[in-house]
Amino acid sequence: MATRRTFIRKAALVSGVASALPSFGFNILTNRPADDGIIGHGEYRYKVVKDWAKISPVHNPLMNCHEMVMDSSGRLLMLGDDTHNNVLVFDKSGKLLDYWGTQYPGGHGLTLTKEGGEDFLFIVDCGWYQNKQGQWTKQAGQVFKTDITGRLLFNLGDPHTLGIYRKDQPFMPTEVAVGPNGDIYVADGYGSDYIIQYDYNGKYIRHFGGHENSNAEHNLVNAHGVAIDHRGKEPLLVCTSRTEYAFKYFTLDGKYIRTVKLPGLFVCRPVLDDQNIYAGVCWSETKDGQKWVKDTGFITILDGTNKVVSNPGGTEPVYVNNSLQQMYQTPDKIFNHGHDVCVDEDKNLYVCQWNANHTPPVKLVRV
Repeated sequence: MATRRTFIRKAALVSGVASALPSFGFNILTNRPADDGIIGHGEYRYKVVKDWAKISPVHNPLMNCHEMVMDSSGRLLMLGDDTHNNVLVFDKSGKLLDYWGTQYPGGHGLTLTKEGGEDFLFIVDCGWYQNKQGQWTKQAGQVFKTDITGRLLFNLGDPHTLGIYRKDQPFMPTEVAVGPNGDIYVADGYGSDYIIQYDYNGKYIRHFGGHENSNAEHNLVNAHGVAIDHRGKEPLLVCTSRTEYAFKYFTLDGKYIRTVKLPGLFVCRPVLDDQNIYAGVCWSETKDGQKWVKDTGFITILDGTNKVVSNPGGTEPVYVNNSLQQMYQTPDKIFNHGHDVCVDEDKNLYVCQWNANHTPPVKLVRV
């Protein structure tokens, strides 16, 4: 794929295609007015295609586009929280192939897992949704396993009914990861911030994280995402601690290892692809120190050593004495709130957004 990307990059230079791309007002690298419509840094730079998805808001309405995965046949499945069509299925050109799902008002987490050559999904309803009057409502969340067409296979037990949680501990899950042996890890990111581990059949094993560890480094604060990191000698869990601007690493049996700090970034789930981690930045702290400010999101990309190498829609990552400096959204405001990133085989990105005026995913074409 590197050869193909090199060809595309050279072809773009020869044809002068950059002059034909739309301007987004600022050059991300220099903070001068942009004329090429390219965002990102170093080897990870992208052309923005905002009108990628070919859908009608009348026939396929959207509220929030939460997460997207690519199945074995190359189809892109997006989960949202509009119960007219919770799941939209696209090809890579943006053509709508299928849609289904009307029972996930808090549709939030979407994870693809493969068993015996067959694709399955874990769908997480976080329990936080907007009613018909536009008011936000909270209730206990649920985790479902389905086949690739949405047929329900089972749902995981609520930690209250299993005796894991006290009555005063909320359960509002946001994400699932599946371990090499089939164990299921549920991130309770809007509830009590535990990672709950079940076996392949849904039997409870343990939980860890939360807020009550004697060593605060072992806690999770807004455990929004969880994924399996296979890049080292042994697979590890990488968990989002969003309010702490961090990813935290644990062993598969829940022992804390280390923290990767991402100054100023309220990151969503980590998405592993080859040697990189990609993540949506839902909010970024502003230069005057404000947090949770509307429309301050972008995308961040980490390399195999967990060094930030590019921030499409954000400022260039800078290290001083091996310490990553705070990162910000650029004045272009390409994104509202980056919530998830899906990577295809050509290393193009598909960005799902929360609270983005009912807009569909944005495609970033790698150049």
